[in-house]
Amino acid sequence: MPVHRPGSVRPRRLFLAGLLLAALPLALTAPADAADAAKPPRGSARMGMGVLAHDGQNGAPAPTAVTQTEGVDVSAHQGNVAWSTLWGSGVKWAYTKATEGTYYTNPYFAQQYNGSYNVGMIRGVYHFATPDTTSGATQANYFVDHGGGWSKDGKTLPGTLDIEWNPYGAECYGKSASAMVGWIADFLKTYKARTGRDAVIYTATSWWSDCTGNYAGFASANPLWIARYASDVGTLPAGWSYYTMWQYTSSGPTVGDHDKFNGALDRVQALANG
Repeated sequence: MPVHRPGSVRPRRLFLAGLLLAALPLALTAPADAADAAKPPRGSARMGMGVLAHDGQNGAPAPTAVTQTEGVDVSAHQGNVAWSTLWGSGVKWAYTKATEGTYYTNPYFAQQYNGSYNVGMIRGVYHFATPDTTSGATQANYFVDHGGGWSKDGKTLPGTLDIEWNPYGAECYGKSASAMVGWIADFLKTYKARTGRDAVIYTATSWWSDCTGNYAGFASANPLWIARYASDVGTLPAGWSYYTMWQYTSSGPTVGDHDKFNGALDRVQALANG
């Protein structure tokens, strides 16, 4: 058995130990860095962004006895939109993303919002909520101040609160069900105080159940815009006995995100008029 004199070293073992120590910080940080890199950039969220990943796609809408009116929703993801093409295909109403959090406005907003109006559509705007960044009231004010207002011109729909899966982190934005309900109530109250209208709520039943505890308290005042890519809308969130709008696909013609209003065009006009 070899004997090592006092003060002697084992070069190979020391070298290997050095390599392990050098690699340790990389091993600890690489997974977090990879996760951060996989997240989309702030501002890029859009209506229905998480539907396919969380709820999937299960067929096209089945025929119904109720007349439904075709619509679309758009964001910067679509860029400049061919509104005349959509109008010619039977699309009669549209929503444009105006804002997200208190840090983003849609650079294509004017082309999308005014373009839909100019071809004859009834149009509205939506806000992508980020409850983990600022309060509901703060975001409602930001929304109204950056395109989210309403006017009784017969062509402008009430603003929509897009509240769904967090594309930047935890599904429920780190909030408990009661805190999430409080945040939503704060937004809705402020929006109504600023515009005189009750905002539409866009959501998916699975997210609503997970993140609000399937709260039923908004159904009496706020129209429901449900997201579900299937042959029917399925079970609605608690409190709502019917939906007003339904986002049924992200792969429709021209812009991808297509919707149905639960009624004929005169019902769309009625919602616009308040």
